[in-house]
Amino acid sequence: ILNYDIMARFRRRTCIILLLFILFICSIMMALKTLRPDRAGFGDPFGLGLLPELQQRTVLLDSKQNSLNRAQGDTVTRVSNLHSITVNTMKASMSPLKKLEEELSSPNYNFHIFYYTWYGNPQFDGKYIHWNHPLLPHWDPKIANNYPKGRHNPPEDIGANFYPELGSYSSKDPAVIEAHMKQMRSASTGVIVLSWYPPGMADENGEPTDDLVPVVLDYAHKYNLKVTFHIEPYKDRDDRSMYHNVKYIIDKYGSHPAFYRHKTSTGRLLPLFYVYDSYVTIPEIWANLLTVSGSQSIRNTPYDALFIALLVEERHKHDIHRSGFDGMYTYFATNGFSYGSSHHNWASLKAFCDSNNLMFIPSVGPGYIDTSIRPWNNHNTRNRVNGKYYETAFSAALLVRPEIISITSFNEWHEGTQIEKAVPKRTGQVVYLDYKPHKPNVYLELTQKWSEKYRKEQEQWLM
Repeated sequence: ILNYDIMARFRRRTCIILLLFILFICSIMMALKTLRPDRAGFGDPFGLGLLPELQQRTVLLDSKQNSLNRAQGDTVTRVSNLHSITVNTMKASMSPLKKLEEELSSPNYNFHIFYYTWYGNPQFDGKYIHWNHPLLPHWDPKIANNYPKGRHNPPEDIGANFYPELGSYSSKDPAVIEAHMKQMRSASTGVIVLSWYPPGMADENGEPTDDLVPVVLDYAHKYNLKVTFHIEPYKDRDDRSMYHNVKYIIDKYGSHPAFYRHKTSTGRLLPLFYVYDSYVTIPEIWANLLTVSGSQSIRNTPYDALFIALLVEERHKHDIHRSGFDGMYTYFATNGFSYGSSHHNWASLKAFCDSNNLMFIPSVGPGYIDTSIRPWNNHNTRNRVNGKYYETAFSAALLVRPEIISITSFNEWHEGTQIEKAVPKRTGQVVYLDYKPHKPNVYLELTQKWSEKYRKEQEQWLM
């Protein structure tokens, strides 16, 4: 009986202690719940420490706490309404940083990809821009008469042979910009080569886009990408105007954390500019800007940079060297279209660059087709062969061991060089090409595959 009473008291005491412990845990959890922000989900919101600055800054603070406070503050306003929309969208779409980093491949800053922000639609721009591209006539009137004229009529009929998964989007749409950044990051590219015209200028079918640069920089920073500039040809581009262009870009955007600088063999960190159609300007004019003794010399000034010229014909390599450029790229995705874009010439071009202390940046592309805007240009079409054409280009590029590889392009839809997601579409008499039998993201996956392969091989080259 005594043992029974002792055991009964022991059980009662144990139950009481257990009950008190449970009550204690519950009270702690309730207290913690009251401290948790109502809007919080599982984990912390993504990017509070990485949220792009809400205003241009000339000095970056290292303190994580300061970054956190700046990101959480509600009193900071944007310079423009567009920037305000962008920040709100970014805040709304934040996901946990750790989860995002696990999902996306690490950026490869030696993989540069050409990017275009010239698209518009009625929702954001009041009209369609570039999707309604005109059909360009052949320069020979006799040939031109054999082909249709007019322009495309979006959204069902666009100036492209493929159709984007995002539809006939606007480059001003913050959701589109973010989707693009996420796709480029998933492809393990690291540097966006942004098509750029000076303020107030544009291509003949577009409108000025310089005001989009801060938004692109902000979103690029969110995804740990860098941005450099593809300076397009414009009327009266010369040494003087280029000096002002470079000064403008560096003064206005150079302090942004997403602004790209390339580390040279001497350890200098310099901006890098691609110059499209550089061969249109004679070497003597370029030399005024790009050589130390030039009358408009940018060398050894705060605006010194690496300037990469477009090589089309073989003779251009000597002009590029004489002009004072720091390197050359080939841009075109059509193997055989030009001397520079022909894969079998890359070895000799790389040898020339090595012997003259120049960078050689081959440009690879997934294919080429522009018959939606140049219906007479069938002979320059290059079939994608379900990704094999793209992989062949990458293989040729790796053989010459370049310091940088450029990709033509992320979203040049008119010329069918895009690796952006595309979907099957049939409308009326138009049947768009697609990536079948693969998924819409196949070219992003192939880019990521070759980025990793390039990274591993580059480690071997440097050993």
